[in-house]
Amino acid sequence: MTKKTQVGLIFGGNSSEYEVSIVSGHNIYKAIDKEKFEVHPIWITNDGFIASEEDSFKVLDDPKYTVANPHKVANLSNLSELANLPEIDVFFPIVHGNLGEDGSLQGLFRILDKPFVGDDVLAAAVTMDKEFTKILAQRAGVPVADWIAIKRFEYDDAANPKRDYAKVSAKLGGDLFVKPSNQGSSVGVHHVTNEAEFNDALADAFKYDDKVLIEETIHGTEVETAVLGNDHPIVSGVGQIINAAGTFYSYDNKYDDNSTSKLQIPAALPEEIVAKVRDNAVKVYQATECSGMARVDSTLRASDNKIILTEINALPGFTNISMYPKLFEEAGIPYTELITRLIDKGIERYNHKKTLLHKIG
Repeated sequence: MTKKTQVGLIFGGNSSEYEVSIVSGHNIYKAIDKEKFEVHPIWITNDGFIASEEDSFKVLDDPKYTVANPHKVANLSNLSELANLPEIDVFFPIVHGNLGEDGSLQGLFRILDKPFVGDDVLAAAVTMDKEFTKILAQRAGVPVADWIAIKRFEYDDAANPKRDYAKVSAKLGGDLFVKPSNQGSSVGVHHVTNEAEFNDALADAFKYDDKVLIEETIHGTEVETAVLGNDHPIVSGVGQIINAAGTFYSYDNKYDDNSTSKLQIPAALPEEIVAKVRDNAVKVYQATECSGMARVDSTLRASDNKIILTEINALPGFTNISMYPKLFEEAGIPYTELITRLIDKGIERYNHKKTLLHKIG
């Protein structure tokens, strides 16, 4: 009998996307090939503690489950010493947001000398930061929305011109998006068209990050594509997000059962547009040194049909309505096979890195 690969499925975490992570973990556990993999769930509660394996299994069955006495590990550096945790062959992190997809957790896996699914440290960090993603995308020749970054020390200066709606709108136009540079799932994102909205949006965005982006609004259709692989990635088809008039793809529209947004897979777009979206996705994926997986979000600008990059999500959701698994299902890779491929890619990257020299002699 072939020994099963032992998978440490890490989910939850102390971020604004905690609930999404729980549902993603639930879905991955239900879909994973249990003939090949034995799953050991590791639930990080919203206050940063690690629950027992028994409680972790319970929350995978019921995402509303709560635990009174989690294993009080102050941080994940004790992960390898958790009681009753067997030797893990590969970690599958599905911790969205802060500490989960910004390179921190990935760095821990490197220290533990374990394979893991998804991006390595550098790619996780730069794709979490929307400004660095923009800079690297521009370097790769992929268009992005024009923007201004304002840091907290600048925001604290009441005289700083970046706080002045009139001066900012003179450069970017009066129709703007304000968003934390390091957040996911549209958390803290606001569409503003006047000074009062602008001021409120800045105040809210700075609750989530020390750097906030102010972007020109790109009017058009939101399109997304999914990427899978390491050095030679494959790209799914393109999905389209159809928003109700006057709305954007907000956090609630992404995850609420009463969402006013509709997903259309495949997108009803001309072949040349689809090809350009997919080509841009590979360019950005490689420019940011992604590996494993990513979802690339763009806008098809209504005025000229130009594809403008919105962001790259290197740890996309795996909920029932998440675009990443749906896009690959449409491309002929069902959910269970997708999970297997992601695990295989993490192990493949780890094995390659073991061949690299880190010292002379």
